[in-house]
Amino acid sequence: MVVVTGQNKVSATPDEAMSSSDAEDDFQEPATPTATQAGQALPLLPQQFPEVVPLNVGGMFFTTRLSTLRRYEDTMLAAMFSGRHYIPTDAEGRYFIDRDGTYFGDILNFLRSGDLPPQERVRSVYKEAQYYSIGPLLDNLEDIQPLKGEKVRQAFLGLMPYYKDHLERIIEIAKLRATQRKARFAKLKVCVFKEEMPITPYECPHFNSLRFERSESEAKLFEHHCEVDVSFGPWEAVADVYDLLHCIVSDLSARGIAVDHQCIGVCDKHLVNHYYCKRPIYEFKITWW
Repeated sequence: MVVVTGQNKVSATPDEAMSSSDAEDDFQEPATPTATQAGQALPLLPQQFPEVVPLNVGGMFFTTRLSTLRRYEDTMLAAMFSGRHYIPTDAEGRYFIDRDGTYFGDILNFLRSGDLPPQERVRSVYKEAQYYSIGPLLDNLEDIQPLKGEKVRQAFLGLMPYYKDHLERIIEIAKLRATQRKARFAKLKVCVFKEEMPITPYECPHFNSLRFERSESEAKLFEHHCEVDVSFGPWEAVADVYDLLHCIVSDLSARGIAVDHQCIGVCDKHLVNHYYCKRPIYEFKITWW
């Protein structure tokens, strides 16, 4: 039993105190909740947005309807402005998105009326559409140039064993040689060949038949490694050596690497009997500054 006199409380035995816990609750004032407890007890209300939404995207200002931002429900923008998430505002009350706003106008134009960007901005808008997870825009962009052509190009490069690894090797070798020589540029030899078997003047007239009639043991007589830094091939496709060279140069240039190339001859290595390797050898010149 607990006796309360004025402001003083006299506690009885522990057993008595435990048996009278309900009585204590009648007399004790509840403790003041901490900020953490208050936040847990009182969840934030859904954020309310106006019908016309002012936006600040990385310092660029836009204005659009709320329904436009919610046009496709499975996008990041629809989720951001659903009311379930808190969006900060800038000093002028614009809702702030911490993203480069250069191509956000193209995003809005698609959400408003389905307009697609001009060809020179397709790749950049595609990256923004990936960030905002706008599936319909991604599908539309993938079906026009240059992304449509890129899908075809990647299908071809998918036939090329270790293509990306060979690109990295070209860069690393050129970097090492230029660094060692303290030079502005570096040169390296690259072999690009489409066919598995070497082509010689003796084979050309009957190349297709000879190629498939050879046994596995005979084919091994022609196996060798050309004396080059990097070798691309073989592959089975209509695209030829010049198509692959274009891919190599384009992909290096896309990484800011200046490259020139020219054919300097063929391997010409003696294999067996009158057969010589006639795989073309190209000299690549990588300029670093």
